[in-house]
Amino acid sequence: MGDEAKRLAGSPLLAGLALLCSQLSLNAGAAFAKHLFPKIGVEGVTAYRVGISALIMLAMFRPWRTPLTWKQAVNVAIYGSVIGLMNLLIYRAFARIPMGVAVAIEVAGPLTVAVLSSHRPRDFVAVCLAVAGLYFLLPIHGHVDQLDPVGVAYAAGAAVCWALYIVYGKRISSMSGGQSVAWGMLAASLFIVPIGVAHSGEALLTPAFLLAGATIAVMSSALPYTLEMISMRTLSSRTFSMFSSAAPALSALAGMVVLGEHLTLTQWLAIAAIVMASALTSLR
Repeated sequence: MGDEAKRLAGSPLLAGLALLCSQLSLNAGAAFAKHLFPKIGVEGVTAYRVGISALIMLAMFRPWRTPLTWKQAVNVAIYGSVIGLMNLLIYRAFARIPMGVAVAIEVAGPLTVAVLSSHRPRDFVAVCLAVAGLYFLLPIHGHVDQLDPVGVAYAAGAAVCWALYIVYGKRISSMSGGQSVAWGMLAASLFIVPIGVAHSGEALLTPAFLLAGATIAVMSSALPYTLEMISMRTLSSRTFSMFSSAAPALSALAGMVVLGEHLTLTQWLAIAAIVMASALTSLR
């Protein structure tokens, strides 16, 4: 771990900045990835993102130099599997509903982690805000444009994975350098890449698609997961969840700018309510 990384790991301010940069990179990469869905499928894009990221992480950090204990290996296997499944589910959600809406539903995962780790009166207000936001986003009434219920279900599954990602990411964040991320991405690739190959086949070997996949892998996994793991060494799960609260707004902006996904005023207000709920749970 270099001097700059050590400084980052010890400074809450810099750790928060790293987490913000990870969110910007993640959402820009997700918007770019959506362009590839019609060409090689969601599974193929997910295989690129996870598989190439794993190769990058292994080359950078060479985690095998420090053997894992049995307990670490179990946590890494769960952490990696959660990463792989979370990526696949949220990409499937993106293919059916707008990015900002999908991530607003997904952020219920870290919001739940934050609420369960804090027992203050303001948490009740946060829960009410989140419920109100989800009510106006989900296709359960006729006041807003109806969403694809399958897309909503995929986003909800990704929310569960995001909560588990925070829990197990915190458990392995004490491992040296990027070792935890590298092992985690390897575990994720062993789970996801075979699915992508079975679905997309030889199309994954197309040079233009490979180049696009490498870009997506760096922007959406390698860079943000490394920055997040560094942040987790300093930030608590609750504070990490607070910083993650910006994700729905950033995703909605990325979808609007890159993909032309324009949301209704009601949807924007619902996303704002969920962002406020996530931030309120960790406000000091």
